[in-house]
Amino acid sequence: MNKLQIASPAFSHDGMIPSKFTCDGADVSPPLSIVDIPEKTGSLALIVDDPDAPAGTWVHWVAWNILPGTREIPEHSVPRGAIQGTNDFGTQRYGGPCPPSGTHRYYFKLYALDASLALKPGATKVQVEEAMKGHVLAQAELVGLYRRK
Repeated sequence: MNKLQIASPAFSHDGMIPSKFTCDGADVSPPLSIVDIPEKTGSLALIVDDPDAPAGTWVHWVAWNILPGTREIPEHSVPRGAIQGTNDFGTQRYGGPCPPSGTHRYYFKLYALDASLALKPGATKVQVEEAMKGHVLAQAELVGLYRRK
């Protein structure tokens, strides 16, 4: 059986995220590739967060209603069909890693859903997770690491 997968040509799973994709660089989203999307997928959702932030998990990017035929998300782009939510920087865009100290883990979590989500732009991660309940067909994860110099 195939299993939904997310990867990046810019860094390996558990590898270091290049500074280009962080607050120390251009702060643009990394390229992502998606394989083995389940046949009955109605949309995809993407959540990027950092569980190592001092005040608790920090949300870097929230996007949903990504077209189910999406196989790649180019660098510095919004996924096809996506609606973006509000991250913990207070913006509706990708906000790159910017840890205050130490090495942090950044989880790129991809969800294959059986439907689109009826949420307005700017919804939060919590609202997206609530709306996804009962609709997740598969999920995949890519973890990148970053430490400021």
